[in-house]
Amino acid sequence: MTKNEKYLYRCLHLARRGAGYVAPNPMVGAVLVYNDSIIGEGFHQLYGQPHAEVNCIDSVAAENKHLIEKSILYVSLEPCAHFGKTPPCADLIIKYKIPNVIIGCRDIFAAINGKGIEKLKGAGVNVTVGILENESLELNKRFFTFHKKQRPYIILKWAQSNNKKISGKGGERIFISNEFTNRLVHQWRSEEAAIMVGTTTALKDNPALTARLYPGKNPVRLVIDMDLKLPFTLQLFDGTVKTIVFNQQKNEPGEMLSFYKLNREEKTIPQILNILYTLQTQSVIIEGGAKLLQSFIDDNLWDEARVITNVELKIPEGVNAPVFENKKLIKEETILTNKISYFINNQT
Repeated sequence: MTKNEKYLYRCLHLARRGAGYVAPNPMVGAVLVYNDSIIGEGFHQLYGQPHAEVNCIDSVAAENKHLIEKSILYVSLEPCAHFGKTPPCADLIIKYKIPNVIIGCRDIFAAINGKGIEKLKGAGVNVTVGILENESLELNKRFFTFHKKQRPYIILKWAQSNNKKISGKGGERIFISNEFTNRLVHQWRSEEAAIMVGTTTALKDNPALTARLYPGKNPVRLVIDMDLKLPFTLQLFDGTVKTIVFNQQKNEPGEMLSFYKLNREEKTIPQILNILYTLQTQSVIIEGGAKLLQSFIDDNLWDEARVITNVELKIPEGVNAPVFENKKLIKEETILTNKISYFINNQT
């Protein structure tokens, strides 16, 4: 590992701490190094608050402030060059006369997309781009997918028996995941902007769709209820978390409960994704049921799938798990009786 890679890995590690809190902004980490010693570091902690570069520079001890203009700034993503919720980070770097900046990857967001790099170079800063580029792109895959494809990053998730059933006969709910895997699922929820289920899952399982088993942020709850038949006694409508209902009856945006009307003549999933794009929703985890999951698969509108298999459970009769092609297995892990398989869509 090179010296530059070592400090960029530290940037990526810091950046991940913003997962679930900074969207629709990207996760970013920054490290300031003088004479091979870190004198400051920071990450983007919360949307609307200071960026990684600001927090990094602010963290430098008073006795080391004079070293900033002799240091190297490592940052996982190109510094911004525009006024948004905060001032441009490129201007801050120039103000502090940081002579060298090493960047993980370029930012494709239209307001930046090379402008930060150009501004730094124009001010005489020595800029290097592309150290750990693949890792930097992977970190912000939600952000990049959202801007490239103009839709959220889509994660499919389901739990199945060893004979690939996701529920019992007639949709009877059967607990497939164990308590440790359930906590992991709640961590996954906290890392995404939204979580979605279909009408049948909402009615039969009455899920809360929160991250209550993990100390993180709750995702926005999304449910499809075309004819508005779901009773308001369901946990989805308890008013504790923002909830959106996609339907064919009415449009009624609200603070905690919103309704968005879909066109009967058009395909459902693309319409929903268009609405979520306008709402700046960068990622969605789809948790069921089988019909909804299969719809995303059939439309080839998914980026990642996480499948939990209880290797010791067989369900004689029940609802079949979704079937999908175009998948590439990238990782597997085992938690007691649960095997978790992670796939990516190799055609998107």
